[in-house]
Amino acid sequence: MDWKDIETQADADAPMEVFGDFHDGCLREAHLWTDHWVSPELSISCAGNLDNRTRFLIQRQAENPSAIELLFDEVTRLNLVPTPESHDSVIHAATLLVRDRAIYWSPEGGWMPDRPREDECTWICAKRLRWREVNWLGEKLHYGPKS
Repeated sequence: MDWKDIETQADADAPMEVFGDFHDGCLREAHLWTDHWVSPELSISCAGNLDNRTRFLIQRQAENPSAIELLFDEVTRLNLVPTPESHDSVIHAATLLVRDRAIYWSPEGGWMPDRPREDECTWICAKRLRWREVNWLGEKLHYGPKS
């Protein structure tokens, strides 16, 4: 499936509608990377731009689609708060907003960037976001170790 860019709130509303506000979904995987790297000669290469990227695989208990991938580019903040033990991590409703040239996503419905609650919930902010439908259900990992 082709990537779809999110630039406006109308663009952000599309995956919310297609994916049912992420209802009965779960964040299955996340992968973070940069353009920084160290060569075999031990010299470091550092990008001169905001080079943080994150991919999320989100699965849900519904069809058409059952899984989507979110690709955040130029990430400015990733706030991860794990679900407490003895609680499930089911998403009941997520938030996807475009504000002031930034895109925000949280697995918490009604979350707002002006009251980020850093200690209470997971959220991400990036300058760019793309999404696509994928056929990746089950426990198999797609980003990380294969065993």
